[in-house]
Amino acid sequence: MKLITWNTQWCRGVDGTVSPQRIVEAARAMADFDVLCLQEIASGFDAMPGAPGDQPAQLQALLPGFSLFFGAAVDEFDAQGRRMRFGNLIATRLPVARVQHHPLPWPPDPAATSMPRICTSLTLACPELGTLRVMTTHLEYYSASQRMAQAAALRALHIEACAQAASPPLPLPDDVGTPFQPKPHTAQAMLCGDFNMAASDPAYAALLQPFELAGSAPQRLHDAWRVAHGDSTPHPPTFRLYDHTYGPVPMACDFVFLSDALAPRLRRIEVDLATQASDHQPVLVELA
Repeated sequence: MKLITWNTQWCRGVDGTVSPQRIVEAARAMADFDVLCLQEIASGFDAMPGAPGDQPAQLQALLPGFSLFFGAAVDEFDAQGRRMRFGNLIATRLPVARVQHHPLPWPPDPAATSMPRICTSLTLACPELGTLRVMTTHLEYYSASQRMAQAAALRALHIEACAQAASPPLPLPDDVGTPFQPKPHTAQAMLCGDFNMAASDPAYAALLQPFELAGSAPQRLHDAWRVAHGDSTPHPPTFRLYDHTYGPVPMACDFVFLSDALAPRLRRIEVDLATQASDHQPVLVELA
């Protein structure tokens, strides 16, 4: 299974051109992906540079055969009553069993600019891997305290899902076709996106803290880059490589994290260091 995660900056390249088509073409050049996780997808924010338009609809037209799931962290209206949405999108050609949109904490920080954040999660049926969760997110850039709260919430979501898999809800008689019908639960998970932090950030360490469920060995999430390359090889830069609007020094802040069961199944992880279709670089992982 191949997954690409990419903060697209509403599909706006370093040249200022907004082009969902260029994003899809660059992702396809990187791999014949099964799952595409995109952050900073816009709809209705016509005042933003490049007037992005309805990008979920544009991406759906560019990805025939894929199901698209858009999680809007920002969902509001302008003075004329036009709906404006901004968030993350997952496109997949694998069967989808369920979709969840988890708003992340937004504690007050009057010293920083910020906006709401979300995690979108799909439970997929993968022929090679079985049932797994794919979660994508985009954490706060300007506020360290908000970013820490959001990282802790992501870890808590994973722990809750693992607990549900270990102890699923009691079934009801004749619950098929009702909201109480059995749900697929799995401890197998991939968490990806733009975390807006370096691997040295305390929130990174907090996200990877081990946890224990009753009667089980300690579990944790693993950074896929470090699974493949160890701690001695630095992450390649995924931000500020070509666009220095937000700082002169390139950094790695786009990660893929794997659950215990998936970490040994990692076959490769790559970063496209050449594309300038966004101010971030896309990350590819392949599991088998």
